[in-house]
Amino acid sequence: MKLDARARRVRLAIFDVDGVLTDGTIFIGPAGEAFKAFSILDGQGLKMLREAGIATAILSGRAHKAVDHRAKELSIDYVIQGKSEKLPEFDKLLKRVKLEAKDCAYMGDDLPDLPVMRRCGFSVAPANAVKAVKDEAHHVTRARGGKGAVREMCELILRHRRQLKRAGEV
Repeated sequence: MKLDARARRVRLAIFDVDGVLTDGTIFIGPAGEAFKAFSILDGQGLKMLREAGIATAILSGRAHKAVDHRAKELSIDYVIQGKSEKLPEFDKLLKRVKLEAKDCAYMGDDLPDLPVMRRCGFSVAPANAVKAVKDEAHHVTRARGGKGAVREMCELILRHRRQLKRAGEV
């Protein structure tokens, strides 16, 4: 199936966090507190997807309160954290939203993401993903995770659906 057909079919876009929504860096403060940095550009891309009627989800192997906070800010529809085995969680999510795997896009950057990427209809890897993930992705972004890769994926989906302008892009 061609890239444009895969992108047009997307009804749910799912994202890993570390290395995708962030650059993978975790800052540890003197009291052991952890901090993550998120891109405003990526956040706007996620809002554009939602405005176009595409649901959004986070599926992360790690759990972090900053992710919950960012997801709430962006009105992410589904947040699944702390699940190292992502495929069973993906299957549960599909049942919950009553979609087929081919109706979903997934962006991941590392080996734990591969099982979901292999099942979904449109898999995307950021430029900083490990080689095995980039080799199997339907598309690899020019931008790195946490540096606009999510926005690039969102715009790609919307462009192929002819919804980019309608979703608020100038």
